[in-house]
Amino acid sequence: MAGGGFGPAGGGGDFEAKITPIVIISCIMAATGGLMFGYDVGVSGGVTSMKPFLKKFFPAVYRRTIEGTDSNYCKYDNQGLQLFTSSLYLAGLTATFFASYTTRKLGRRLTMLIAGVFFIAGTAFNAAAQNLAMLIVGRILLGCGVGFANQAVPVFLSEIAPTRIRGALNILFQLNVTIGILFANLVNYGTNKISGGWGWRLSLGLAGIPAGLLTVGALVVVDTPNSLIERGRLEEGKVVLRKIRGTDNIEPEYLELVEASRIAKEVKHPFRNLLKRRNRPQLVIAVCLQIFQQCTGINAIMFYAPVLFSTLGFKSDASLYSAVITGAVNVLSTVVSIYSVDKVGRRALLLEAGVQMFLSQVVIAVILGIKVTDHSMDLSKGYAIFVVIMVCTFVSSFAWSWGPLGWLIPSETFPLETRSAGQSVTVCVNLLFTFVIAQAFLSMLCHFKFGIFLFFSGWVLIMSAFVLFLLPETKNIPIEEMTERVWKQHWFWKRFMDDAEGIAVNGKDPKKNGHFNGFDPASQL
Repeated sequence: MAGGGFGPAGGGGDFEAKITPIVIISCIMAATGGLMFGYDVGVSGGVTSMKPFLKKFFPAVYRRTIEGTDSNYCKYDNQGLQLFTSSLYLAGLTATFFASYTTRKLGRRLTMLIAGVFFIAGTAFNAAAQNLAMLIVGRILLGCGVGFANQAVPVFLSEIAPTRIRGALNILFQLNVTIGILFANLVNYGTNKISGGWGWRLSLGLAGIPAGLLTVGALVVVDTPNSLIERGRLEEGKVVLRKIRGTDNIEPEYLELVEASRIAKEVKHPFRNLLKRRNRPQLVIAVCLQIFQQCTGINAIMFYAPVLFSTLGFKSDASLYSAVITGAVNVLSTVVSIYSVDKVGRRALLLEAGVQMFLSQVVIAVILGIKVTDHSMDLSKGYAIFVVIMVCTFVSSFAWSWGPLGWLIPSETFPLETRSAGQSVTVCVNLLFTFVIAQAFLSMLCHFKFGIFLFFSGWVLIMSAFVLFLLPETKNIPIEEMTERVWKQHWFWKRFMDDAEGIAVNGKDPKKNGHFNGFDPASQL
């Protein structure tokens, strides 16, 4: 829990900035990377519940769903089926290391363009797949796109947005993830009705729409001033800064960016620098947020919503329809987060959601424990509807908290010299645990049965305690002033900031090297 108060606003807090059309357009175009990611998450669960798809690629699972001899909880327990979903995240995990380099050396914009090309190639392979190998190759290419997009887009949004609405604009990424999931659920519901058994190809092929939007978007947006200045294009950075801020009074912010960039260039090994004591708070929080985000169980539900509802006794159409409902709740709740994140703050949203997620998962576990056994299904229509309501309650609380804030908080807390490396680690850890959950969930469902929801609710308790005691509030704090106004004021993390004091900058006393509005370059070392 944040100890003490924050010091008076300085530096970035007083920067003049209008909310210009170019900022809004750039953020909307960049956030289509989230649309593609969301579509990939949502479409896989839908097609894996379609019988023609299972018959072609996973005949063993198809036979089990037809015969009904296995446990209700184990019908879809198949490592190959789980690999179809999880291979995307394993590829993304690998790609993010390359994306860290391109984000830093080639810029945020070009990295988003590379992501778009990977997405288009992966979509083509999936839609035309003739065997499991083609299907997996397509998912791997999509995963590479996810690695590049998730690396560049959150950083792009944090850097281009004015401080006072940074949270709301950054959450556009997560909003588009949820819209992508909803779009995929609607497409799956429609294509499942196509006679001839080729509906799954259309589901996978329509991923080309968000892939094309991201590619076009990356061609038309401007790169961020931070990125241009970091790569030595100072005048171009100044021109872009003036354009996106909508004012000529940009000198204070420009000087602060130049100073932060100069210090960043002194760091030759950003990944090694991440491990230094003074960078530990940001690193620990970024890693823990990603682990906790996956351990809420959200991706297990969103990947496999149709399969999960089918397991609970819903017919094929009904399971896809229920997934559409949860997808819609996901979108609407993310809009709540956009409105409230810069008003209520990050911590309040996370703590409230912890209570809501815990209670809804316990209720689901109790109902399933009583009503759904291995070989009998006593889930009446009333109880089935109640389960869907509880899933929606869980999804809504996640969508205005851990969903967007798991990406927002790391992207706004790392200083410039470790930002690309920090974002790379963030994406890497997220994709690693997403892969683990995606690969293991159907097997866990088979062995834990209704206890799977108790397993995830236990994690919700742990993460809520972490937020309560160790996560500081970062709303309305300029990115380049996090060290001074957040970490040095926190009851626990301030002890890691001791070695940031008194470090010479170019052999000079950092306190004497400061300038305008109390900005302290030493705080960026």
